[in-house]
Amino acid sequence: MWEQQAPAFASCRFVAYDRLGHGRSRLVSGDPGDAVGDLDALLQHLRIERVHLVGTAAGGMVALDYALSFPRRVRSLVLANSIGGVQDEDYLALHRRLRPAPQFNALPPHVRELGPAYRAANPDGEARWIALEQQSRAAHPLAAPQPARNRITFAALEKLDVPTLLLTGDADLYVPEPLLRLFEKRIKNSKVLVLPGVGHSAYWEQPQAFNQAVLEFIQTK
Repeated sequence: MWEQQAPAFASCRFVAYDRLGHGRSRLVSGDPGDAVGDLDALLQHLRIERVHLVGTAAGGMVALDYALSFPRRVRSLVLANSIGGVQDEDYLALHRRLRPAPQFNALPPHVRELGPAYRAANPDGEARWIALEQQSRAAHPLAAPQPARNRITFAALEKLDVPTLLLTGDADLYVPEPLLRLFEKRIKNSKVLVLPGVGHSAYWEQPQAFNQAVLEFIQTK
């Protein structure tokens, strides 16, 4: 899914991976552990001591969980189009109101996750996104999702002091701007960026704007 980012980040050491249960990453046997443990093992294997961590959507939940677990290993954090995995009941109730199930979940993934402006103007890009989304589903998915290492709450976020860019699109059905402002209030060293006309896949719909925003952010950290 990061094919439009890799060339732009050629000046950096750019690492992208399939989370367990997605793409070509599958569990052979044993305990699936948690996604934070997988990411930390990968970084240790690659001998990366500190990292600029970029996560989008569900990957943003893993990135935030990792930053809470290993804050000294994270130079900066970009949470793009991500609900963050916060478990406060009033926050969960907000999401149930924004995206009532089962009606919302019945929509095709590309309708939920690509903004209407992009789908109207870029049929080839939409088709490529659909193909990649389908490929990202593992042939043998996990019986149950990997659990978070931390119980992510807004109180926990107040302890986080990692430079953080909170990014969304103004057509994102999952993460409208007011939701990101809740995170901005809790994370000390954070700022919000909203891309116009963009849905839940900012990295794909507006790759130039996304790449520029991320590069400018991490180059100052």
